[in-house]
Formats: sequence, C-alpha cells, structure tokens
Amino acid sequence: MQLKIMMPKKKHLSAGRAPLILFLCQMISALEVPLDPKLLEDLVQPPTITQQSPKDYIIDPRENIVIQCEAKGKPPPSFSWTRNGTHFDIDKDPLVTMKSGSGTLTVNIMSEGKAETYEGVYQCTARNERGAAISNNIVIRPSRSPLWTKEKLERITLRNGQSLVLPCRPPVGLPPPIIFWMDNSFQRLPQSERVSQGLNGDLYFSNVLPEDTREDYICYARFNHTQTIQQKQPISVKVISVDELNDTIAANLSDTEFYGAKSHRERPPTFLTPEGNASRKEELRGNVLSLECIAEGLPTPIIYWIKEDGTLPINRTFYRNFKKTLQIVQVTEADSGNYQCIAKNALGAIHHIISVTVKAAPYWIIAPQNLVLSPGEDGTLICRANGNPKPRISWLLNGVLIEIAPDDPSRKIDGDTIIFSNVQERSSAVYQCNASNEYGYLLANAFVNVLAEPPRIFTSADTLYQVIANRPALLDCAFFGSPLPTIEWFKGAKGSALREDIYVLHENGTLEIPVAQKDSTGTYTCVARNKLGMAKNDIHLEIKDPTRIIKQPEYAVVQRGSTVSFECIVKHDHTLIPTVTWLKDHGELPSDGRFTVDKDHLVVADVSDDDGGTYTCVANTTLDSVSASAVLSVVDVPNPPFDLELTDQLDRSVQLSWTPGDDNNSPITKFIIEYEDAMHEPGLWHHQTEVPGAQTTAQLKLSPYVNYSFRVMAVNSLGRSLPSEASEQYLTKAAEPDKNPTAVEGLGSEPDNLVITWKPLNGFESNGPGLQYKVSWRQKDGDDEWTSMVVADVSKYIVSGTPTFVPYLIKVQALNDAGFAPEPAVVLGHSGEDLPMVAPGNVHVNVVNSTLAEVHWDPVPLKSIRGHLQGYRIYYWKAQSSSTRNRRHIEKKILTFQGSKTHGMLPGLEPFSHYTLNVRVVNGKGEGPASPDRVFNTPEGVPSAPSSLKIVNPTLDSLTLEWEPPSHPNGILTEYTLKYQPINSTHELGPLVDLKIPANKTRWTLKNLSFSTRYKFYFYAQTVAGSGSQITEEAITTMDEAMASRQVDIATQGWFIGLMCAVALLILILLIVCFIRRNKGGKYPVKEKEDAHADPEIQPMKEDDGTFGEYRLFSFVSSASF
Repeated sequence: MQLKIMMPKKKHLSAGRAPLILFLCQMISALEVPLDPKLLEDLVQPPTITQQSPKDYIIDPRENIVIQCEAKGKPPPSFSWTRNGTHFDIDKDPLVTMKSGSGTLTVNIMSEGKAETYEGVYQCTARNERGAAISNNIVIRPSRSPLWTKEKLERITLRNGQSLVLPCRPPVGLPPPIIFWMDNSFQRLPQSERVSQGLNGDLYFSNVLPEDTREDYICYARFNHTQTIQQKQPISVKVISVDELNDTIAANLSDTEFYGAKSHRERPPTFLTPEGNASRKEELRGNVLSLECIAEGLPTPIIYWIKEDGTLPINRTFYRNFKKTLQIVQVTEADSGNYQCIAKNALGAIHHIISVTVKAAPYWIIAPQNLVLSPGEDGTLICRANGNPKPRISWLLNGVLIEIAPDDPSRKIDGDTIIFSNVQERSSAVYQCNASNEYGYLLANAFVNVLAEPPRIFTSADTLYQVIANRPALLDCAFFGSPLPTIEWFKGAKGSALREDIYVLHENGTLEIPVAQKDSTGTYTCVARNKLGMAKNDIHLEIKDPTRIIKQPEYAVVQRGSTVSFECIVKHDHTLIPTVTWLKDHGELPSDGRFTVDKDHLVVADVSDDDGGTYTCVANTTLDSVSASAVLSVVDVPNPPFDLELTDQLDRSVQLSWTPGDDNNSPITKFIIEYEDAMHEPGLWHHQTEVPGAQTTAQLKLSPYVNYSFRVMAVNSLGRSLPSEASEQYLTKAAEPDKNPTAVEGLGSEPDNLVITWKPLNGFESNGPGLQYKVSWRQKDGDDEWTSMVVADVSKYIVSGTPTFVPYLIKVQALNDAGFAPEPAVVLGHSGEDLPMVAPGNVHVNVVNSTLAEVHWDPVPLKSIRGHLQGYRIYYWKAQSSSTRNRRHIEKKILTFQGSKTHGMLPGLEPFSHYTLNVRVVNGKGEGPASPDRVFNTPEGVPSAPSSLKIVNPTLDSLTLEWEPPSHPNGILTEYTLKYQPINSTHELGPLVDLKIPANKTRWTLKNLSFSTRYKFYFYAQTVAGSGSQITEEAITTMDEAMASRQVDIATQGWFIGLMCAVALLILILLIVCFIRRNKGGKYPVKEKEDAHADPEIQPMKEDDGTFGEYRLFSFVSSASF
C-alpha cells in the first residue's frame, strides 16, 4: 500500500482565537504540502536536491564563481563533486571552498587564478544513509567579448536607387552579442521598410537615396555579461545621381568605381536574404522561430507571409522589422511546414519558401515522484518523456547506473517504469531518471522511503472554525501514517460516520461542507486509522450570519464646489464587530478635511474635479467582507476651448478651428462663436454663429474691411464656459457696401422744404474707408429728372424751396472708396406741411340723452388740408346753467377723432345745461380754422342726494328735520319725499310712512310720534326726470320723566335685586353644566337671531357656529347713496 503524508493547506489556528474562514475557490484533492517540522525531527528521509545552478552556466570572468547545490534530507546529507566525470577534490584547491551545511562551491578567482582554469562539466552528489541524489551536469564557461579585428574600409559610392548591404560581422562572443547601428553621436540610425537591420546584424538598403550619404555608419556589439560594447570601424557611403554627373566626372569615373552594376531605374524585387528560391530552417520546441526575408527593388518592396497548407497561429505570431521578420513564439511540432515570403512592388513579385522543421529536446510527460511506502507495500516510479527524436530513458540508483547497482528482489525495471513489490526498509534509495536525445537531456531524482508509523493528526485539538452561513466550510485534519491511514469524520458524541452524499471528504483528510447552514454548528471528530493504530481529534464549527449592506451608496452627479453624501448602512451578525472603511478608486481616501466619515455616511464638501471616481464602502468582520461602490461624476461648465486657428482665409470667409476644453463630465452641446472688430468697435464682442458640440471647425462668413478676432465658448447642460483666448487678427479687404441705409424718410420741417433722413451704416457695414451717401429726389407727379447730392457720413439732408406738401420720390445710396452699394429702393416722402385753410361745414348736434350728444360734420377738401390728415377736433364748453341762467366761464374741453371720421360722440355732459361747440380739421402742422359755433341744451336728469340731513329739537312725540338742497339738482326740483319707520328694542322695523314735502322747503317737523322710540328716515329729491339718490338718518324721541322715575324705583327694589341675582345664579349653573358636557363631547348650539333692517346698508349679525353668540355694538351713521 502507498504511504503519504497529508497536510492541510491553511495555517492552523489556536482554539482560543477566532480563526479565519477557509473558502474553496475550486475543488481540491490530495493536497501536497511540506512536512511538519516536528515530524521531520523523527522521520528519516533520503536526500532531495532543492537548488542547483543552470545546466549551461556562463560566468563573468571578473567575479568569483559560485556553483550552487542545495539539498535536504534526514539525516542531513553530505556533498561531493565531480569535474569532467572524475572526483573533484576541493580540499586540494585553495581557491575552492564549500558552504557549511551545503554543497555550494565558491571559486575565489578575484584574488588570483583565471576563470578559464575552471571551465568544465560539474556534478553535485548529496548523500545520507537512505541514498544519494545527484544534480544536473553543470557546464561552466566564462563569457567572452573579443575585440573587432582591424580592417580598412573603403568609401562606398553608388547611384541613387541601387541596393546596398553594409556588413557587420561582429566577433564571436559568449553569449552572442546584441547588434545595433548608430552614428558617431551615439544616435540610432533610422530604419524603415526601405532600410532595416537583418537578424545577422547587417544593414540592408532596398534602394538608396541621396540622404543616405554619410561618413559614420557604425555597427555596435553589446556583450551583456561583461557589460561592454565593441564597435566596428565607421563605414562611409556616398550616394550620387547620374543626372548630377557632368561630362568631366563621367569621363574620369569608370563603372567599376561604383558599388554594384545595377541601374538606378525602377525594377522588380529580388531577395537580398535568403538566397535562392528555397531554404531550410530548424528550431527547437518551445523556442522562438524567426524567419527573415529582405528584398531590394525600386519602388521599395512590401513583404507578405503565408504558411502553405495551414494558417499562422493567431496568438503566437508576430511581425518584426517592418514585416520582414516573422516570429512564432512557443513553437511546437505542429508549426513545422513550408512558409512562403512574398516581396512585391509595382513592377512585380518574387517569393521564397522556407521549410521549417521543429525538433524537440526531451520534455516531461510524467516525471518520477517520491514514494513513501510502508514495509510490504507495492509502488511504482514512472519516468515518461517525449522529444524529437524520441529520447532514450536510463535509470540510476544513488547516482550509479542501475545495471551495475546492487540487485533488489523487490524492484523490477520495465522501460520507463520501475515496479516495487513487497518493499522492505533496505529498499529505501534515491533513483535518477535520465531522458536524453541529441538536443539535450532531463534528469530527475525520486526517492523511495520505506517507513512504518502509526497515525498522527497534526491539526490542533479543539480548533474552532467560524464560517459564514451559506458558504463552504473546510475542517482540517492533517494526518500522517505509514501505511496510509483511512480517515473518517463524525458529528457529535454519538454520531455515525459522515457520508459523501452530503459532505466532501478530501484525500488530505479535510472535511468540506459545501453549503454551511445554521444546523451545521457543532463538534466534529476526525479519526485516522491504520494497522499500527488510531488517532482522533475534535473540531468545533460555528455558523455566523453574513454581513450585508442594506443601503448602498448611489451614483451621484454633482457640480464642482457643491457637497455630496454617500450612504452605507450595514447589517451583521450580532457577535461580530464590523469595521466600515471608505475607499476612493480602490485606494485610501485623500487626507483632506473636506472628507468626513460618520457611522453611515461619507460626506465630501466643496467637490473638486479630482474628487470624481469610484467610492467604495467596505464592511469587514473577522470572517467576511462585503463592499458596494458608487461612482461620483463631478460636472461643471466646460473648460474654454483653446488652440484657435484660422485657415482657408478668403475675402468673404475663413475657417476657424479649435480644440475643445474638458467637458467636465457633461457633454458639450454646442459652441458659440463671437467676433470683435478691432478697427471699428474695439473691445466689443458680437455673436457670430453657433455650431453643434461634435463640431470643432466652422466656416465663417465675413464682411469686407473688418479687422476680425474670434473667440469660442463651449456650452453644456450646466451653462457656458469662459471665452477662449482670442484668435489671431484677420483684416479683410475693402469692398463696395453690400447694403444701403435703412429707415429712409422724407418729411418737411417747414412748408417750403423737404428733410430727408436715414439710419446710417455702422463701421462694420461700411465695407471700406470713405463712407458717403448719394441722396436723390424728384417730384412724384412731375417729369423732372432726379436731383442728387453726395454727402458725408451723416444721417440727414434738407432740400429747400419746395412747394408745400408735394409728394417726392426719394432714394439714398451708400458708397465708399471701393464703389457704390446696390441700387437703393425708392421711398415716397412729402415736402413740408402748412395749416389747413378750410373749416368743416354742416356741423349739427343730436342730443342722445342728458349726458350724451352726437356731432356730425362734412369733411373738408383734401387739397385744403395742405398736409397729412390727422383727424378732426371738437371744442365744446358749458356756457350757461338752464336753472339759474347765471352765465359763467367754463373751461373748454377737446375731443379728437382720428382719420377721416365725420361724426363723434360727446360723453360726460351735465344734464339741464347749455353747451357750445365747433369743429376743426387737424394735419401734421396743426389745426385749421374753426367751424361756426353750434349751441345745444341737455335735458333734465335725476338730482343728486340732498347735501345734508340732520334732526334737531327731539321731544316726547316730535322730531324736526333740516336739510340742504342737492348740490346737483340736474333740473327743476318738483318735491322731496320723506319716508320713516320706527325701530323696536329687538331692531325690528315698524310700518313705513311716506310723506311728500314741497320743493321750496328746507325744514320739516314730524308730530304725534311715540316717546322714547328710535326712527329711521329716508330722504330724497325729485325732478320731472325722476327720483334722486336718498340720504338716511336715525333719531330717538325723548322719554317721559315720570316713567323714568318709576323705572329707577323698580331697579332699586330689593325684590328686583334678588330676582336678578337668582337669574344670574341660574345662568352660571347652566354655563358650568354646558362646559362639563362640552368637555365630554356634547355640543349645545346656542343661536342668536337678529332680523335685518330694511335698509340694505345695515346687515344683521348672525352667529350659528355651535357656540355662544357674541354681542356686537353697531354705530348707525348718516350716509348718502349715489
């Protein structure tokens, strides 16, 4: 039976600590781990090589030689060396020392000795009582960087267009040097499809150009091991053109003095390397396959690669040196085949086939592994390798060919396999497997260690595991034994063995619970058994609730300078203590006072552009960690555009281009372009145009004779940027004006002139210097020619001596030093106006009512108006009162009726009045003569209210009224009407009495009234037109003295006082009861009803809101209705 030492992968935790959770990232089985140090103290083990120098070991001859050989074993192994196949006695060489407890050699050649002395093949052997392990054959060679051989190099002269190869031929070094071409200034020579360096270091020119002429083409070789650089003698190249050769030079130079004999004319490609139509290439498996084709020709050929009967591996194929080199990395046998390179230019194509064969040094299929067996068990060592050609397998025992090693009846060799059966302790040894072919070898050590050991469990007893619910739990049981123990797990004191249908039992003893639940909590027991004994161990498992973020931070977009808050609320197992950490872009928060963190929030104040990014809330416990992230986008108005450039500069247009500034995380929607005219309006910027945000150029229309500067502003959803820096200035050429002045008018200021005005062009519109205006005019209805006058840059011209109010045709044309503007439009104007000469006739008045009259008139002849008809104006005034016949001056009133109207209404007249009016026509100059006066009278109307009403001398049964007549009788008063009615103590009105009073009265006494009674009076005047507005008043008759005395006596009687006290007491009791009931939810509505007066101006007070009524005192005052 095979014996193994099984150990857990995770570190053991003491029972007193809360251990970390072990999660399964993938399914695991038979974990191989180092032996426990305590176990190693007790168990013997054959040697194992742990470290050695590389097989091909190139050393620096200026430094000491260190040949490594490290091994482990129990007991610790001893070391020995061979050199070139014979024993190397290090004790006899004073320059060689071996490291204590190690086999590593140090050769001290820095003090004396030479590295070449110690060249050779070295092999290390590590040996103890259980066997011997050997290292690879380590070939020691010192690095070499020889000098370039001296040579005399002649200048190379060749014609333009010829091909050229500059040889490098570096000295052979160990390892080979790195080649590059530079000039005397140590600047690398530029390479291209035309000029490139080959894999052999030569510099190839597909065709030369005059600029290839130089004196310092230098090939350099860098030897990395010795950190030295060697250089070749400079090569001089002269490229000449046949056209440059004059007859003298042509006569003195023969063709042999030129490099090569090829023509400089265009030609199809030919290969410079490799030669011929086909070649072969052999490469080892795992190396980089490099295939090269360099062609000459004019024009420069382009190289293409294909693989015949196959495709190039996509992920392993690379093109170097302008596609002249094809590289395939990690080459395999499948990459063997024919590769074709094709060189092509405009004049033809040529191809070359490279046959590639991939060989392979030996490589492992199955390397032999150490065996730990118990006495009587069986086992195998397998050594399986492959290669091209197929490697030969040979076995060694403790460093000796197995054919000459002592026989072992438990061992049988079958090619690449050694079979062991019924092994005994003497079978322990170290076996070496060597797989070799012509391209290399593999050597592997594998020991067979025969041991007899009862089971041991190395996991600490009573280890506590804490695991998050719904996650895997791994319970370790690291064990060892020989023979290999069997492992069983139990849960609880009396539980049965755990089955694999619910649990996963790993070969290393680990128990896996794929999804741990709350009921998985408990004590688990691991039991290890073999024929030599049994061992067990208790493991405790606790299941915790997972940590969750129940309120995650959310994506935020904020403007620069504002404040943003992220929220992160964590729920966790109550027995665990979480720590919440905030990260920015997976790193720590900036150490800035603007960042504040409290229990659930991260607040960033005064946000800047640098604050944008991903903010992560990380909640950690000792068992788990959860996180949630949110992105903060800091937005703002865009940064200003920059790098403004003017191109395509024409007389009337220019192209403006710019580079947008940062959009500050809010896309730019448009650009606004403004211009400044430094010649006419310096410092003032005008809107030019707008373009979409995806556009960074604009074709701008320009005006002549403007010194333009432009600036651009970017706009996004938050607003517009600051303006960019101004562009360079661009002065357009002068040209004739494009337009004429606007708002041209012709109006006379006097009856004998014509004033022509216009809105002049501004400097931007002038299009050039010397701006003037050509003013032209002629009578509309005459046959006169145009009269013109050129005036300076003004806005008015006066034509004198014109007839009154005659229509004129007018035009104003702009001109400058470059010419005239287009023909202007003709405008109709008039010479100056004069006052109208005729008054309106046939004026008559129709009185509509006492306050409104309609006036009619005939229009005046148009020629008599002598100007633009503005309308007709009516003057009217009140001349005499019909009631008083008292003449007095009244201010005249004016009403104007626009246009050609021949009638109008006069509102707001006073009734019963005498009016006079006349009508006049109006033009732009003023009013014409007045029509003859017309007189009309308004009829009577209703009077206004009496000016006053007061009540005097009240008695027991009478009241005297005094009044003043209406201030506006509006006719002849015919009588007064007096109405009155009593008001009782409950404000109820009694019967209404109607009384007529002559119009000449101003005082009236009412008799036979009730004593101590309030009366309300309504009083108004009348004309034949009807009743006027009324005035009201109230008054009270006096009280009888005897009755008043009796009332006083009653009020002073004791019985009356007692009665009032009893009533007051009852009311108080009632109030208390109502208050108590109200607090208990009852409602007692109390309603007080007051009847309204007949007069609509006095409204009753009504309270019906479920509470006690509020008494209010009304003050009745005199009032007049209009």
